[in-house]
Amino acid sequence: MGSYAVKKIGVIERYQEFLPVTEKTPIISLNEGNTPLILAEALPCELGLKDVRIYYKFEGLNPTGSFKDRGMTMAISKALEEKATAVICASTGNTSASAAAFAARSGLKCYVLIPEGKIAKGKLMQAYRYGAKVIMIRGNFDQALKLVREIGEEGSVTIVNSINPFRIQGQKTAAFEIIDDLGDAPEYHVIPVGNAGNITSYWLGYQEYKKAGKSKVLPKMLGFQAAGAAPIVHGHPVEKPETIATAIRIGNPASWKSAEAARDESGGLIEAVTDEEIGRAYRFIAERDGVFAEPASAAAVAGFIKLAKRNYFKPKTKIVITLTGSGLKDPDYALSFDDPIESVEPELEAVKEIMEK
Repeated sequence: MGSYAVKKIGVIERYQEFLPVTEKTPIISLNEGNTPLILAEALPCELGLKDVRIYYKFEGLNPTGSFKDRGMTMAISKALEEKATAVICASTGNTSASAAAFAARSGLKCYVLIPEGKIAKGKLMQAYRYGAKVIMIRGNFDQALKLVREIGEEGSVTIVNSINPFRIQGQKTAAFEIIDDLGDAPEYHVIPVGNAGNITSYWLGYQEYKKAGKSKVLPKMLGFQAAGAAPIVHGHPVEKPETIATAIRIGNPASWKSAEAARDESGGLIEAVTDEEIGRAYRFIAERDGVFAEPASAAAVAGFIKLAKRNYFKPKTKIVITLTGSGLKDPDYALSFDDPIESVEPELEAVKEIMEK
């Protein structure tokens, strides 16, 4: 039998002309990127939106299950180019999983600081299994990031949080993919906001592709924070952020100013949604559109629903909603609803009786 080689490239190889890499940059890739735009069908029907097209940019299909892989391929590749021997990050989960995976692939040591009791089990499991040294602090994410900054200043370990500019560079490739798939940018882009690196990077990507003549439209950037962790909305840090959406449970975003710039320059907005609204959106997209995303992703969907009910969106436009990570990241939340499980004897009639209820 013959052998068949399938080549799938990651975001650095695909978009290197737009990235700060050279022939000296060792490319550490897990074939990240190339995530689908899934047309929403139930959502517009539910809201009575007949003349707009809504797409989910489902980043949960990246190698470690979140959008963080786009930035991490850049951060780890550049760290290796600069002869680093170890990397470190503070994380509410997804960053730790991605950093650990790419560090493992490159042979770098990886240290992860996580807030005690504030990380989804699926993400914590990944950090351990990829071989990171996990350190849990009795505090929140913002305190963990402060410690990481202090360690990074000593110069012996490279920080791979989104304060690392190469992370933003990698993450902007999602905007490139959207334009490549749609033929132009959407009129609106809806996105969750936690540490705010993602809204920053999408806006950068949209601007760069337009400047290169690959698109004509610049979208309005519409960001959504959880109501219990909404420092940008309130205009001041939140000392003790709380929300079911652990990925955006951040009280003092590292990319705060650039997120505001993305909002203002695009003519967009950053607002808040409640945990109840997040929960409803989380279940809706899974149960009606067949897309299982983490709670933080659902914050963007909840925000979209709020705006749609205000008649915010112009007709005959395209809207992209970023779903940042897979629903498998947070099994505890997925199983926290009152979903009945009925146990019966292994008999046909017993099973059919339950089916007919």
